This record gives sequence, structure tokens and C-alpha cells, in this order.
Amino acid sequence: MSDAKIRNMEEFAALSGISRPTVSKYFNDPDSVRPTTRARIEEALARYDYRPNIFAMNQNRKLTKNVGIVVPYLADPFFAEMARRLEQRCIAAGYRPTLYSAHGQKELEIDILDSLRSLKPAGVLLAPLGRASDHLEVEKFCRDVPTVLFDSNIEGMGAAFVGSDNFSFVSQTVEYLTRTGAPPAFFEMATPANPNANKRRIAYVEIMDKLGYEPNVVSIEGQGWAFEEIGRNGALEVLTSGRMNSNSVLCSNDRLAIGFLSACYEMGMRVGRGEDCALRVASNDDHPFSRFTCPSLTTAAHDYDNVTSRTVETLVQLVESGGRLPNRTETLFPARLILRSSA
Repeated sequence: MSDAKIRNMEEFAALSGISRPTVSKYFNDPDSVRPTTRARIEEALARYDYRPNIFAMNQNRKLTKNVGIVVPYLADPFFAEMARRLEQRCIAAGYRPTLYSAHGQKELEIDILDSLRSLKPAGVLLAPLGRASDHLEVEKFCRDVPTVLFDSNIEGMGAAFVGSDNFSFVSQTVEYLTRTGAPPAFFEMATPANPNANKRRIAYVEIMDKLGYEPNVVSIEGQGWAFEEIGRNGALEVLTSGRMNSNSVLCSNDRLAIGFLSACYEMGMRVGRGEDCALRVASNDDHPFSRFTCPSLTTAAHDYDNVTSRTVETLVQLVESGGRLPNRTETLFPARLILRSSA
């Protein structure tokens, strides 16, 4: 390895004996140069231990291969799974994804968007906080940067939205529970962090009315993204106070359901369909851990494959069309009911 310290691409090109345009072409797309040239560049990179400042390069490039993926809370295994699949699909499409988490904080979400704007990415895949987002800041960002929203929709923002059909989730779980036992109560946070929760409650009320049953929405206190703890504490309260007036429970999401199952275990209440079971519990999302709960959780599953595939396909179409699409599109994929031991 040489001791020479290379400050920029011009110096690297001069030392390696390869033209500056060819070096730039390689960094934009290694497969765009001849194999023999690529081998020479990579040998020189190793010899001089040179790593270009990709972000600085992007400032002078009209079209980059960098893509930002922004999620509201990466510690949530649902968003971790979505991000993993989106990253893989971006890489397969020839892009370089970088992942960001807003950690449930509006101010951090704004900072991330400001940073991305200055880096001039090819495009951004954004799952906004939703109600907690600064809608004016998100709107301005979407005007400046080609953006596809996923999971959480903010009407009219971004070139497109791709997500799951929340009505499909709740219709399947409610219809199954009412067909096989008592009509379910709906267990939710009074101030949910994710905007999909409101759509699920509305769907629950509509479907119960349609089926001729009285809706029973059981709201619990708690704010933030610690859903399991909030669900556990809320379940302990409603189960001891008698507010849960049905032996069938539909939780707004699987993380709340995991907390609910924990409370049932602490209280010695068996969950399932056996004669000795006190409750049936179902939920929505097919959280990556839901099949490992005790008992395993009946749930309506996201179509992870189609949602992530369509999201990246839409972004590629957006980038290749110059950052604009003729019309804003919204694509929703239906859920799939998965029956497990809890119901």
C-alpha cells in the first residue's frame, strides 16, 4: 500500500494513470467500464487506499444512485423487516440505500429530511410518523426530492403511496371471530403513534355495525412506541376492571397483542379455543415474532413482498421519469388471515 494521501478524484486519476471521466464513470456504475479497466481501478484503489467522498460527488451529479429509506421507529420489528426488504430490493435495482430512523420524534424526522435534501439522493422511500409529522416540512421535502411514501399515508404528499389495506385487515379478523365465537372487543391505544390505528378502529366499527353487532372499543392510556409495555399495562387494567366485556379480543396491532398476552399469563388466564381458555385473542400485522408468542398469535398479515416490491418499482419509475409522475397513485395490498393457537 502506498503512503501517498489522495485528497480528491483528480489526484487519484493522475496517480493511477486512468482518465478522470473513466474513474468517475466507474464510481457511478462499476459495470459501465470494461473489465480490464475496472481491474486497474480497483487495484489502484487498494494500492492507494482511496475512498471517494460519495456525498460530495453527488452535489455535482444530476442523477445519483443513492436512495434514502426513512422509517419512524427502527426498533419496531415490523419496520426493521420492511427496511430489510426495501434495502435488498434497492440494491437489486442498482441503487445504494441508506437507512434512517426518526425514533418517533418529529424534530429528528425533520433533521433527517433536511440532511437528505442536501445530499441530493436519486429518491427517498419515506414512512412518515403521520399525525406527529410536521406536514408542512414533509410537503416541502416531497416537492424538492422524488419521494414515495409507504406504510403511513399523508394525503397528497409524495409522488405515490404504497401500503396495506387496513379495512382488509380488520374485515377478515372481525368476520372470522364473529363466525367462530363471541363478537370481539377492539383493544387499542387512546392516542396511537401510528396513523394506521385510526383506520383500523374505523373499519372495526363499520364492520361490526354491518354484521349487526354493537362495537366495543376499549381504549387504553399510553403514548409513544413501547407498544408491548403499553399493551401489558392496559390489559392488566381492563381485565381487572371488567371493561373487557367479551371473551374475544381484537388488538389493533400485534405488538399491543404481545403485551396483552403477557398480562393474561400474569393473571393466569389461558388464551385460545380450548374449553379451559378464558379468552380468544387476535390481531393485525403478522409481526415477525407473532408466530413465536405463547400461544402463537392469530393475525392478519401484511403482504410484505408485494408492498416492498411495488414501493421500489414505483421509486425506480419516478427516478427514471425525471422525478415526476403524471398523477399521484395510491396502491393498497390486502391482508391475509393467518390462524394460530390464540384464536
